[in-house]
Amino acid sequence: MNTKIPVGDSPVISDKYGQSPYDRDLSQLIQSGIILVDKPPGPSSHQLAAWARGILGLNRLGHGGTLDPFATGGLTLLLGKATRLTEFVLSTDKTYVAVLKIDPKHDPLEIDEVLKGLNGEIYNVPPLESAVKVRVRTRVIKDIRLLESDVGSGLHCIRVSCQAGTYIRTLARDIGLMLGSECRLVELHRDRTGIFDQTMLCSMQQLTDAALLAEQGDEDALKKLIAPVESFLAKMPGAWVRDSAIASICHGAPLAVPGIYQIDRGLGPGDKIVLWSGKGEAVAIGELTVESDEVPRMSIGEAIRPKVVLMEKNAYPSSWSGRK
Repeated sequence: MNTKIPVGDSPVISDKYGQSPYDRDLSQLIQSGIILVDKPPGPSSHQLAAWARGILGLNRLGHGGTLDPFATGGLTLLLGKATRLTEFVLSTDKTYVAVLKIDPKHDPLEIDEVLKGLNGEIYNVPPLESAVKVRVRTRVIKDIRLLESDVGSGLHCIRVSCQAGTYIRTLARDIGLMLGSECRLVELHRDRTGIFDQTMLCSMQQLTDAALLAEQGDEDALKKLIAPVESFLAKMPGAWVRDSAIASICHGAPLAVPGIYQIDRGLGPGDKIVLWSGKGEAVAIGELTVESDEVPRMSIGEAIRPKVVLMEKNAYPSSWSGRK
């Protein structure tokens, strides 16, 4: 179902400025792109990010969502201006596959019943191993289920879809408390971060090989490993802005109603929203100051304040004539 509301006249989209995010060249992707690396066991997330920084020759590269050294799976690397999205990557839901070691006296049916009781909001205190301050807090378990068991060895594989910031080590400890036996987390793999899943992972070796090929003039392999920031933002609510308003947004100016030609329904003041160009470029992430359903009925006034600008300031001219 289409949830978007048209606002004002149809937009005039220039063919002189901007471009589809999926038409960007390698240098543009490296300036603002995302790579999902399959973290191996051993190195820390910070070490992996440092290695990638060296491989790509970047000064500005961060990661979203720390994994313990023993853990594996999807680590989101944010290149260049994409580091401005760190807060949003950290706040997205995650999915993990974990292997638990439990006393063999507990059969799979008993463990499955305990897992069912963990769906929903739970207390999730950071473990002592974490650098986070230990305090009582809650997190939401969206889904938790038993995938496979080896009863003889007491090993059980579970899948957990959860709110960002959920500590699986703490969850394993709590499963043990509910069973009345010790439960240890022996393996952990992050399977999904937001919209990024297992199919999008690349190894550090693949990244290294692709970077070497790029140095030799073959950029295709590296381009395939870097997703534009728009791919991560695609599921967020949005407002579509006229070309004539983009430069002002890039300089931090609030977006007034005449600069919008389409907006998602059902949003309220304070909600975060992506500001999209007519070509599908993410201009900025802003905060609504009015109800989105009211925007089509307004002729003047501020609607959105940019909080994180993603587009270069000179991508669109500051005084656009409105002609193609």
